[in-house]
Amino acid sequence: MSAFQSPQPDPSAIGRLAKAPFALLPDPASHFRRRAERFEVLAADSALAPYLRFLAGLSARQQALASSLPPLPPPPAAQLERARSAAMPPLDRHAMVGAADLTGLVTQFLDAVADLAMPAPAAAALAALRVADPAERAAMLGNVLADAIPADALPQHLFLSAALQVQAVRQAAVLDAARLVPVGTGLCPVCGGPPVASFVTGRPGAEGARYAACAFCGTAWNEVRIKCLACNSTKGIGYRAPEGEDATIKAETCDACRSWVKILYQDRNPALDPLADDVGSLGLDLLMQGAEYRRAGFDPFLIGY
Repeated sequence: MSAFQSPQPDPSAIGRLAKAPFALLPDPASHFRRRAERFEVLAADSALAPYLRFLAGLSARQQALASSLPPLPPPPAAQLERARSAAMPPLDRHAMVGAADLTGLVTQFLDAVADLAMPAPAAAALAALRVADPAERAAMLGNVLADAIPADALPQHLFLSAALQVQAVRQAAVLDAARLVPVGTGLCPVCGGPPVASFVTGRPGAEGARYAACAFCGTAWNEVRIKCLACNSTKGIGYRAPEGEDATIKAETCDACRSWVKILYQDRNPALDPLADDVGSLGLDLLMQGAEYRRAGFDPFLIGY
């Protein structure tokens, strides 16, 4: 018998706010620190404890690097205006590989994580990555930026994903949130990436609003409370959770495109982190493998599971 209850409409009230901010930008001074702390909490009572503690250490290294680097200058105003007028993300992922400062940042990060406790295969992958020639490393960075990580090289790409997150968060942080516009169904308005999950927030000024969260650049953007983030449908939306109606993490399913994305209820538990709790709730993914839905949320730290 399935551990799920039947799909039910979201019982929470809709439309509590007249206007919630469209975009919430990350703060490089605390973004990764909060995630590291959440990973540590999740590891305390999880069968995934070794992996969660590794990700906590990885996040702590991300925070140390982000805090040590000076703020980036914002993109040229003309570039931002062109992106806004064309409803395009202002952060060009493809241009990041050739950025002059990215090579040094990646090298710094790979050096910083070398002392983390990790399985032998991950340590070997990191050692190979640190001595890889520039062309090989650039090709792998391109895979990460395209959200196309090959299954036979997961450890290398995980390390590079973490390094690129530092750069992307720094770039997102200097934008003007008020000038951002929607760029497509379920796409981050800063970098164009897919969401890792969505969350219902309890933060002042946006109580009860629903945001999708980008694992890459850390931006969160406001979405309709009951809507598929994969196909934009507002019909046939249901919610599943092994713990029942009071669960703070659920699978939001769509009968129109047969996809699902996790939704987190931060209004019930403010400590929830979209990326950390996506990994920490792997049990929900395992249960959804028996359902006729495909996972639409993207998390570089869960590829392979």
